[in-house]
Formats: sequence, C-alpha cells, structure tokens
Amino acid sequence: MAADPTLALRLTDRPSAQTFVRGLLATMIELEAVLTRESDGVRAGRIAQALTDSASKSELASAYMNGLEAAKANAIALARFAPEGLEALKAAQHRFAAVVETNQQVLATARAVSEGLIKALAEEVAKARTPTVYGRPSVSPSPYGRGAQGGPLVFSRSL
Repeated sequence: MAADPTLALRLTDRPSAQTFVRGLLATMIELEAVLTRESDGVRAGRIAQALTDSASKSELASAYMNGLEAAKANAIALARFAPEGLEALKAAQHRFAAVVETNQQVLATARAVSEGLIKALAEEVAKARTPTVYGRPSVSPSPYGRGAQGGPLVFSRSL
C-alpha cells in the first residue's frame, strides 16, 4: 500500500502554500456541491437520483480528509507563507460544516421517515392477517412461543 502523497507534503515556500490552499478550497467546493445535490434530491424524494454521485462523493471526501491532514501537518508553514489562505480555509471550513450538517439532517430525516413507513406497513399487513374470534384479534398457538404471525414483509428497492 503506497503512502498518500498529501500526507507527506511539506510546504516550504509561498507558491506551494498558495497552490495547496487553492487545491483544498477547490475540493471543498466540489464536495459541497455534491452534498447539496444529494440533499436536494433526497428532499424532493428522488433518492436514486440523489445517490448517483456516491463514487465522486467518496473520492472527494477522501481527498478532503487527506487535505485536512496535510493542512494540520503544515499549519506553521501555512501561517507563515499563506496567512490569507489559512483564513480563507477557516471561513470555507465553517461554511462547509453547515452544508455537512444540513446533509446529515436530511439523510437522518429520510431514514426515519422510511423506517416509520416500513414499520407501519408491516403492522398493517400483520393486522390484516390476524384472525378475529368473537370480535377480538386472536392468534393461534405456535410452537415457537409467540402467536403464529404472517410471513416476512418483502418490498422492492427498485421503485
């Protein structure tokens, strides 16, 4: 396994520091755009379309994390050679954190809603399969310790 070149990066002059900052800012902007598209798609209910950028999202997230590690390793050099770039990175990081938080909230909401729908559907299916005796739901005895329930709920992910 080869070492990541961004982790071994040592900034020794102003041009290399400025180039590094521009590259990390570009990665953050691209990743922010992917996360925004994903959030917008999930909000609109177009889950499959929203998740089409998952490969580029993974690559950009990896490049971003590697860039952060390189920035930490070169913090003194960045402060010395590109203080304005360091301030730009800090401001961009605050904006980026807000986009990530929004994305996480949208995904968590979508997950909670889908889990709620699946549970409600499973309960309705189970309720429809439960026979009634004298107006009350009745469950026949089962050798497994619980009432005889219907089979498992199956749904299609391609819808």
